[in-house]
Amino acid sequence: MRTRPLKVALLGCGVVGSEVARIMTTHADDLAARIGAPVELAGVAVRRPSKVRAGIPQELVTTDATALVKRGDIDVVVEVIGGIEPARGLITTAFEHGASVVSANKALLAQDGAALHAAAEAHGKDLYYEAAVAGAIPLIRPLRESLAGDKINRVMGIVNGTTNFILDKMDTTGAGYQEALDEATALGYAEADPTADVEAFDAAAKAAILAGIAFHTRVRLDDVYREGMTEVTAADFRSAKEMGCTIKLLAICERSKDGASVTARVHPAMIPLSHPLASVRGAYNAVFVESDAAGQLMFYGPGAGGSPTASAVLGDLVAVCRNRLNGATGPGESAYAALPVSPMGEVVTRYHISLDVADKPGVLAQVATVFAEHGVSIDTVRQQGKDGEASLVVVTHRASDASLTGTVEALRKLDTVRGVASIMRVEGE
Repeated sequence: MRTRPLKVALLGCGVVGSEVARIMTTHADDLAARIGAPVELAGVAVRRPSKVRAGIPQELVTTDATALVKRGDIDVVVEVIGGIEPARGLITTAFEHGASVVSANKALLAQDGAALHAAAEAHGKDLYYEAAVAGAIPLIRPLRESLAGDKINRVMGIVNGTTNFILDKMDTTGAGYQEALDEATALGYAEADPTADVEAFDAAAKAAILAGIAFHTRVRLDDVYREGMTEVTAADFRSAKEMGCTIKLLAICERSKDGASVTARVHPAMIPLSHPLASVRGAYNAVFVESDAAGQLMFYGPGAGGSPTASAVLGDLVAVCRNRLNGATGPGESAYAALPVSPMGEVVTRYHISLDVADKPGVLAQVATVFAEHGVSIDTVRQQGKDGEASLVVVTHRASDASLTGTVEALRKLDTVRGVASIMRVEGE
């Protein structure tokens, strides 16, 4: 074993960073044996240096992250501060000064992954980011290494624990959205400002990363269709149960049937209770992968939290350090396919539409005519009426999103349609 330690700079020492430092210290001997050389925490960049950080010598703490990554003797920079800047500048500076990088920064990778990969390649360094998508769940490495010889056609998953906790509570207890969100906040699953989670910004960034890796194509955050879950109601769950379904916020990345394009989207969807993703409870994550040779695979586990995320970071750290010792680098960006990303309007799926309508003869015929005029075939219809008002639930066969959008716009113009109460996609069938 080499005796000179590999030096690691840690950018950020919050929930994840502090766990990374703790594991590096408590498992130092095991890490050294697995890598082939000791690893040494050489510096920790923080915003508040006066805060007491158990197990981290004060002389390692600095507020000058730029100076830390410029030192020249740093082998690996671990970035867990998040956000776009200063993280982007620090990562590129690390490459320029001879360090490889391990990151958990989904937002930055979704926005500027191509530029970061190019910088890593230009300087002959590694960029690893297993922790950016699904916490402790091994997902990125299987997609870009274990399945490198296969053709992936679809990646569909639950990649945000906060939203899954909320939807699971609504499903199992009958709670409304706000009530379930309040419980998630009280238990620490939701931030004080939950916008990034419930409006699906977090999941959309992860979908961009997954689609890029799965389809060997550059997919940016702007390419991902995003729809939050704040409008999901207890009534939607009752309708889902009547169909033998539940509701999940899904990230869905698909290759078109002819293989000529891809789509990436995040939105609430009904899925059958028989689908493996339907049984994912609480704050857990799961990703369902469909490929030509391997068939159907599912990756499941805790998708967030200090210890699970630190586990993924340390896994990357071991891999990068091994590469460093061997004078090699691991897989970089694979974007050779360069497939176009199709707009949401071209996505084809089934739909569940709930309408508030007048309870009088001829309404169903009018509604059915609108669907037919827009080329959307109806599978089932359920109607309930009382005191001149009625609810009409329509489940369609597969149709394009553009056709469904045109249908809904036309329905809203009917005098007999009081309102469109809910529109939800039906996936996983």
